[in-house]
Amino acid sequence: MQLPLESVPNFSEGRDQTTIDAIATALGGPAHLLDVHADADHNRSVFTVVGAEAELLEALVAGVACARERIDLRAHEGAHPRVGVADVVPVVPIRPTDMSRAQAAALELAGRLGDDGTPVFLYGESGEGRGPAFFRRGGLDELRRRVASGELAPDFGPPEIDTRTGAAIVGARRPLIAFNVDLRNASIEVAQEIAAAIRERGGGFPGVRALGLDLPRAGRVQVSMNVEDWEAAALHEIVARIAFESARRGAELAGSELVGLMPAGAVAAAAGHLLGIDGFDTRHVLELRLLDDGPD
Repeated sequence: MQLPLESVPNFSEGRDQTTIDAIATALGGPAHLLDVHADADHNRSVFTVVGAEAELLEALVAGVACARERIDLRAHEGAHPRVGVADVVPVVPIRPTDMSRAQAAALELAGRLGDDGTPVFLYGESGEGRGPAFFRRGGLDELRRRVASGELAPDFGPPEIDTRTGAAIVGARRPLIAFNVDLRNASIEVAQEIAAAIRERGGGFPGVRALGLDLPRAGRVQVSMNVEDWEAAALHEIVARIAFESARRGAELAGSELVGLMPAGAVAAAAGHLLGIDGFDTRHVLELRLLDDGPD
């Protein structure tokens, strides 16, 4: 049985519900829209959509066109880094063996978006392993400077980046978990220190990318994470480390947040730990066994 591909496009709008709804309608026409996660402090919305290649590509092209029409980065402000109205558009295989399908779909998507006028930079499995942070460093103004200087060039689309709509970062990648932990009685500096302690680059968990962000509307600060290898870095262990680092600094956890959907294997790992079941893994989850053992 061939599974659909997934995409989790991130759009730079988390406050205007009319725009969020319009993008959802554009995405959900050709493909199957599973989830919408909008955040006013981040000023960002994350959509989860699945479909066969042709359906998914039509949905994503329509969603990006809607965002380009409705969002103006010149008037945009929010906690999350971004370089485009459709900031990052990943294509994700649900089964690891489908990565080649995801790569082919991502390249076709990048070409179509470029033809429609969006400068596209490839990342992940499609872009020499570079992550979105490589392009977001310094924001849109810095990306435009790097392009103007010849340091970088879009892989598809026009060679110059418009200040209103920006660029898109497109590529195939493995499933990841976008996961945030809010802190109480903590400053932004504390959140940044904890983020530095848990991310891979600082000697923390493998495959974890983390930022400390201020959430003025919520009145809290946040450790915002992408867990890119959930098998190597279990969520319950990450949360325990954040709780430990927070207590050391006189802060405490105020709650956690899942952005979009997460692989069932990560849920099984956390459940096995919390329930104390020895050797519990995805083989003990009925629906996953049926999926894995079913006909191709």
